[in-house]
Amino acid sequence: MTPNLIALSMFGAMLVLLFTGQRMFGMIGFVAVVAAMLLWGDRGGYDLAFAQSIKLMSWFPLMTLPMFIFMGYILSESRLADDLYRMFHVWFGPVPGGLAIGTIFLMVLISAMNGLSVAGMAIGATIALPELLRRNYDKLMVTGVIQAGSSLGILIPPSVVLVLYAMIARQPVGKLWLAGVLPGLMMAGLFILYIWIRCRISPELGPVLSPQERAQVSRAEKIRLLRAGLLPFGIFLAMMVPFVTGYVRLVESSVIGALAATLAAAVKGRLTWAVVETATRQTLAVSCMFLWIILAALAFGAVFDGLRAVDALKGLFLEDLHLNRWTVLIIMQLTFLLMGTFLDDTAMLVIVAPLYVPLVDALGFDLIWYGVLYTITTQVAYMTPPFGYNLFLMRAMAPPEITLHDIYRSIVPFVGVMIVALALVIAFPQIALWLPETLYNR
Repeated sequence: MTPNLIALSMFGAMLVLLFTGQRMFGMIGFVAVVAAMLLWGDRGGYDLAFAQSIKLMSWFPLMTLPMFIFMGYILSESRLADDLYRMFHVWFGPVPGGLAIGTIFLMVLISAMNGLSVAGMAIGATIALPELLRRNYDKLMVTGVIQAGSSLGILIPPSVVLVLYAMIARQPVGKLWLAGVLPGLMMAGLFILYIWIRCRISPELGPVLSPQERAQVSRAEKIRLLRAGLLPFGIFLAMMVPFVTGYVRLVESSVIGALAATLAAAVKGRLTWAVVETATRQTLAVSCMFLWIILAALAFGAVFDGLRAVDALKGLFLEDLHLNRWTVLIIMQLTFLLMGTFLDDTAMLVIVAPLYVPLVDALGFDLIWYGVLYTITTQVAYMTPPFGYNLFLMRAMAPPEITLHDIYRSIVPFVGVMIVALALVIAFPQIALWLPETLYNR
């Protein structure tokens, strides 16, 4: 059996097993170990799994994963975002669509303290959505805003998805996080621009606060809210400034973030035993899930390395089909969009990374830049039916008056904005690469 046929058989077996409904990492790891045993004997299969386990456990930056997840859950469970949203409510109320714009700012800051889209979605759906609907904002507008804003959590550092990509692609997490900063802020800016233009054209979509409501908030109250709302921003600065300036490494930075979030919750009087227990349990569950996924991906990739499947795929695209490397890159992104209709981000990465990441490197593209492209494509996949992870979360958290049909319609313009952002990063790679190159070459 040729290496190409073996690789194709592995993909086929993996997809069949995934449809059984079993754990994704279990099925992928099972296919990898069985394939290794058939190719190189029993000892080869055992050695493959053991070697990848040792590689995973010895990867020191992986320590950042539980720290940032814990920080995010502490902030979420202690409701420190309530004051932040109240601040945006007051300061952006006079602007057309101001509360929706404030919601995007809220999501950016939550993303910068969590790394998972689920926390942003939970906070947006429980804090922002009821207030926006009460203020007579268009339900399609606000539903799309919350879904789009929460997707920023997997691009703006500390992104957990980029940690997963870093491990599989063997790239520095710090560089990937820095590469996600400007594209993430650019996408947030495009969201804000779209909201402002739409609400300027159709004021009924995002009505401003009335003069009477604005008069009820004194200047002293605005200043108090500004101080209270900037506390989460201070946590982010306390965590990232020492890292960016080179005083601490990434792992130490994550510890600072977790300690700062815990201290902030204690100072606000919201650090209860229930908050600590819930945050710890959720951190353990999410961290273990990602560890198993990374282990399965490493084992799967090791088999592909042994088969030299990447060389065969490169030859197919460039020599047999005579495609140029940019066409191959676009085809790869289109396959991510297609898979995103029925798979989540981690499943997509684990399934295709063993082929795509080495292929991108062989084609001469920067793997840091491609990590940002993958993440933006994942954001789009989060919001496209029928799978659409964010669609399901929104349906579970939204009030009854927001139907599934409304949720599907609401994401259309924001998906368009994301595709524009993706095209800009492809056309101008320095949007992603300028910051890591500048700081790491300093």
